[in-house]
Amino acid sequence: MTGFENLEVWKKSIILVKEVYILVKFFPKEESYALSDQVRRCAVSVPSNIAEGSGRNSPKEFVQFLYIALGSIN
Repeated sequence: MTGFENLEVWKKSIILVKEVYILVKFFPKEESYALSDQVRRCAVSVPSNIAEGSGRNSPKEFVQFLYIALGSIN
């Protein structure tokens, strides 16, 4: 498999992470440690799972990590 950095879905997920970090700055102060933290962690887990899955030993394992990333985005 080619490097995950070449995958369009990974590139778009990195853009999503950057946008999420910008947007959560506008959340109410009372949400700064709860909701905003959870949203950031969910966004970061998408490209992380894509990258981790690409390093696995089989396409089946990679697909499993893609499903995990999909779960995070939902």
